[in-house]
Amino acid sequence: MVSRYDIAIVGAGIAGASLAAELAAHASVLLLEAEDQAGYHSTGRSAAFWSETYGGPFIQPLTTASEPGIRAFLEPLGSLHIARSDEAALVDRFLAAFDGSGVELLPADPRDTLPGLRPEWTLAAWEPSCAYIDVAGLHADCLARARRAGADLRTGAELLAATRAGGSWQLDTKAGPIAAELLVNAAGAWADSVAALAGAAPLGIQPYRRTLVQLRTDPAPPAGLPHVGHLGGSFYFKPEGVGRLWLSPHDEIETPPCDAQPEDLDVAVAIDRFEHVVDWRVAALERKWAGLRSFAPDRLPVYGFDTKVEGLFWCAGQGGFGIQTAPAAAKLAAALLLGHGPAEEVVAIDPQRYAPSRF
Repeated sequence: MVSRYDIAIVGAGIAGASLAAELAAHASVLLLEAEDQAGYHSTGRSAAFWSETYGGPFIQPLTTASEPGIRAFLEPLGSLHIARSDEAALVDRFLAAFDGSGVELLPADPRDTLPGLRPEWTLAAWEPSCAYIDVAGLHADCLARARRAGADLRTGAELLAATRAGGSWQLDTKAGPIAAELLVNAAGAWADSVAALAGAAPLGIQPYRRTLVQLRTDPAPPAGLPHVGHLGGSFYFKPEGVGRLWLSPHDEIETPPCDAQPEDLDVAVAIDRFEHVVDWRVAALERKWAGLRSFAPDRLPVYGFDTKVEGLFWCAGQGGFGIQTAPAAAKLAAALLLGHGPAEEVVAIDPQRYAPSRF
């Protein structure tokens, strides 16, 4: 027997889960997840911080609008965006990019915050609103809200084929056949592959590998250490528990969709860059992992109906900012899917900026 739904969402990471939570009170919704657990790839490997400036000025409105919906999962952190003495132009451009946005950014002296800072690191901008995200808690809450409103979740349900006939989709999955009026492509790194199954042209959603390591340092990170990132984009690190750091070389290694794994060279690059910032000794490398960040060609997310294939909706290309923008993105996408007016939180955001028709 074929199960029938109004909307089938491919991908149960944060994009699909948050969208299902918005839609399920208005339509019958099925979340299809290829893996045996939801959020296995990008969502489960996040660096877990919320920053209004992360992703740039065209992502910031989505991040800022998401704050009410994500507030319960945030803890204060702050972010220090640092630069070397010969990189003053980076600081000026960063401050100018968010001028008038409402994001609080202040010039700062990083030496006031970072003991052991190498002498060339003299410039910084301070972003006080940056916060930790309880990613697992947020994702679980989205799935729970979706279930309470009537949505179903099927894991181990990789999409194998999708055919549009008679105004609905006939979906062949590893968990059995499905029929749905609308098909949402929230497949992350696999978004172009899912589009191809549905007969749509790819948009150029490209996955990139990002490496993270957990370090113990001597001396231990000072109490109150914020998130610290290079304005030139060569590293970021943040405290994680007592005496530990999460560090990334801010790498973007082009890769096909896959179960991303860290490579020793990228781990070595991360540690080398860290040691050129502070004089702290790396006492132990405790963990290393990698995740995928998937971008459209213009680095903006894609929300909206496909221009050529009826009933196919894109919710993809969220890069590394998918978690911090999830509440607003879900409200924006849900309004487009249901033909409703936008929710109050996103009424000032123009959805055409993120429409598939721009390609």
